[in-house]
Amino acid sequence: MSTHQGTAVVTGASSGIGAVYADRLAARGHDLILVARRLDRLQALAQRLRDDHGRQVEVVAADLADAAGLQRVEALFDGQRDIAMLVNCAGLGALGPAAQVDAREVDRLVMVNIHALTRLSLAAARLFATRGRGTLINIGSILALMPLPGASSYSASKAYVLSFTRSLQAELAPSGVTVQAVMPSLVRSEFFGGKPSPFPEHLFMSPETLVDTALAALDQGEAICFPTLGSTTAWLDFDQSRADLVKVLTLSGVPAARYQAADAGQPA
Repeated sequence: MSTHQGTAVVTGASSGIGAVYADRLAARGHDLILVARRLDRLQALAQRLRDDHGRQVEVVAADLADAAGLQRVEALFDGQRDIAMLVNCAGLGALGPAAQVDAREVDRLVMVNIHALTRLSLAAARLFATRGRGTLINIGSILALMPLPGASSYSASKAYVLSFTRSLQAELAPSGVTVQAVMPSLVRSEFFGGKPSPFPEHLFMSPETLVDTALAALDQGEAICFPTLGSTTAWLDFDQSRADLVKVLTLSGVPAARYQAADAGQPA
């Protein structure tokens, strides 16, 4: 059995990526607090992890789209527990054409993918910064970089996750806190809600492979993990292009010449 590594909080832990993170972190020596809506699944997973790894496992049945549920989870970071890690896996898709998707599903997506992730990340950041240690992992998606028709709200939410997480990385690095964004492509999960996937099977990664890859990246100090990216050069080039664009955009407050030309001769 591994040496005790502190307690890890995993949201979205009842299935898929979250359940695999729970298993792998227990194997690494973490006690666990598992968060999800489905209590029966949480209890079954918790018992298996106790049996397999001999760790202490607590379950919190909470809907992170609900204010009361989110507050219960947020309260875990009040400093009374030895929490060393937060993994924000909970997420919703609200897939479909923007003109047809149920607005209530989009509301829930925003509450879980953005609002809950933000609140829990900030609660963990405050605790970890005070202690000078801790690890925060946020699950993003490559759709943060490639918005698609039929996934407008989802891709936008993951763009937020990436930008928010990168800002936290810059803020928390001096305090000794580790922050990682995991940016998977397609993963076999319940994401499509039992509906056939529109993507070829060979593009999918198992949640086990994803988590093992992301943890290997964490061990190697990779702040941004693209599990299917063979060389980091493409990401570094992309990020440099972004930085170059920002530099150009911040040279002055004068409108571009093409807009000034369009306004020429127009009355004030």
